[in-house]
Parts: sequence; C-alpha cells; structure tokens
Amino acid sequence: MNIKNNIDNKALITIDANIDKLVKQIELLSFVNPVNIEEEKQRFFASKYLTDPVFKYPNINFDRYKLHRKLFENNIEAIEDNAIRKLYEDIIYQYSGLIQCIENIGSGKKFYYDCLRCFGTPTEQDVENAKFILHFEDEPSDVGMFEPKYSAQAAESFFRDYSKRYDFDYKIAHSNKISAIAMVLNNVQTLVLNSNYTYSDNEIAVLTNHEIGVHMVTTMNAQLHTLKIFSHGFPNNEETQEGLAVFSEYMSNNLTIKRLKELAYRVIAVDSLAKGYSFSKTFRLLHNQYDLNREKAFFITLRVHRGGGFTKDYLYLTGLKKVYDYYNQGKDLSLLLTGKVTLEYANQIQTLINLGLATPAKHITDAYAVNNNTNKTVDFILRNLK
Repeated sequence: MNIKNNIDNKALITIDANIDKLVKQIELLSFVNPVNIEEEKQRFFASKYLTDPVFKYPNINFDRYKLHRKLFENNIEAIEDNAIRKLYEDIIYQYSGLIQCIENIGSGKKFYYDCLRCFGTPTEQDVENAKFILHFEDEPSDVGMFEPKYSAQAAESFFRDYSKRYDFDYKIAHSNKISAIAMVLNNVQTLVLNSNYTYSDNEIAVLTNHEIGVHMVTTMNAQLHTLKIFSHGFPNNEETQEGLAVFSEYMSNNLTIKRLKELAYRVIAVDSLAKGYSFSKTFRLLHNQYDLNREKAFFITLRVHRGGGFTKDYLYLTGLKKVYDYYNQGKDLSLLLTGKVTLEYANQIQTLINLGLATPAKHITDAYAVNNNTNKTVDFILRNLK
C-alpha cells in the first residue's frame, strides 16, 4: 500500500475511533422498552381495552447535546475516498438521528417523527404485501410444536446447546422489561430472554436461528474489524439485519405462514400508527378485526406504540424480501454477515475489505450453508411479494 493510502486510512481510522468513543453506549432498544409493561398490560385489560397504557422508560445516562456536537466535529473531509466519505457522513447523520430518538422517548409525536426519519413507515405496497400474506391459510401443523412449554430458564439450555456450533461465547440474561420474547443487546454481547414468557418448540427453533444464527453472529463478526462502525451499525442496518434473521428462519425450514402473518400484522400495526391510531385503537384493530388473541395483539401494539410511536417493525418484512431476492440473484450472503451492515452498502464493505480495513465474515449463519426450506407456500409468497 502506498504512502498516500496510509495517510488516507489513518484519517479514516481516527474518525472511526472518535465515533466509537461517542456512541458505544447508544443502544436504542435499551431505552425504548418500558419498565412497567406487566402492570400497564393488566390495567389495559381491566379497562376493557379502552384506557391507553401509560408507560415509563429507563433514565438516559449520557449527555445528549455533547454527543450531537462532538459527532459533527469530525473532519469527514479528510477521508479522500468519495464512497467511504459518503458512508461516514451517512453514519454521523444516522447516529445523530438515533440520539434524537432516545432524547424524545415517551414524548409522543416528537419521538414518532424522529423514528420516521430513522426508519420510515410502510408504503402502500408494503401494506398490500402484508394483506396478501394474510389471505393464506395457516399450514396444517403439529399443535404440540406451538404449545407453550418452556420457561425462560428452561429455554436457556436450548440456546446454549444450539450455540455449540459457533466458535464464540456470549452472555444470557433474563428480563421482564422487554417487549420482545427474546433480543440480542449488541453492545454487551448478551441474549436477553423474556422472563414472563413461556416458549414453544417452534419459537425455540425460530429464535435460535434468528437471534443467535444472525444477530449474535453479526455481533461477533463485527468485533473482528479495525473499524468500529461494523459494531455500531451502518445507516439503516435494521432492515438488512432483521431481513437476514428472518431469512435464516426460512433457510432452516422454520419460517411458517403463521410467522409470516406475525410480520404482516406488524406492518398493519405500524400503518395504523401512521394513520393516527391510539394504542387502544391499534389493539382493537388487531384483536377484533384480525382476530388475534389479546396477548399477541397487546405485544404487537406495544412494540409499535412504545416510546410514542416506534416504526421499525415494518422493516422485518421489507428486509426479508430484499435478502430473499439478493440470495436468489446468487449474491454472497457472507458479505452481509460481516457486522451490523446494510445491503445497500455492499460495495463499500467490499472496498473496506480490499483496503485491509475490514475482514471477511469468520462466523457464518449455520442455516445458510444448505437451503433446507421445504415449505412451497412460503416460497411462493416470498417470490410474489412486490
């Protein structure tokens, strides 16, 4: 590598390190999950679904103004490669937007508008795709596969056993203050299981592939790079990451029509948010019109209305379609496993690898090795999403 490239790379590494120091404590999911979910769920049910929950959120433990200011002090002009400089400009705007989201959690419309800037909202076509999925009948299945059986403590052993196929270690924690039934906290390399939830065999199969097979795999691959943006996340990486995670369910033959419908209901719920629905009105839409049981309707509504309007959930379906198409075009999925990256920046990822500033994925999603999907209806649905 010539002297000029060494100088260029030094500037890039310095800027990346500066950003790392500033944003390593920023994990939106650590702040947007209410701390009083169970209490408010019981109050909401007791009100006959009429009184909206009043959620409380964790305290913010960083200086928001200082973070904004220091982010924009970075001398991005020192990065001479146009594509990489543009990537870092996008990254700074993205992180600034996430900080604004965290600032305004619980403030209603302010948070919702911040989320629109960060995550967007479903298009008419996205809503039509969701409704298309909902027309299909659930496949006949072994009822026992969907029967709640395992406490979070019992489920932990399944995750540990599944993880033996990967060459990394991580922590498992339990919490009654998360809206998901399981989630990976990237910044502390921890899988969190919902201690209030009872898991079925199907959910264990889905979650091991989704949470460990992709989210933890990309967390661990991200640690291998010189550049820390692979850990903190490329702009709009949520769509690609969730798409990859659901695609691992598909490749391992665990993606059912029932699961696709769950993702479709999330799109419907985010669309209702965009139409101005309150928590209770979105809940009643799912519970009464779409006949979801009240527990499922509550938690889908919670995921979407937490913070004041969290629009991210529609991206699972759009991300799945993009990754499915990417795979069927014969493109290399391992490039998307290098960290918390975005499909649209695939060329920049390859450039960084070529420059020696990134490394190919060490850990590869087990389900991606062989396509075990045998569900022809699911395949038909994914091919025909627009």
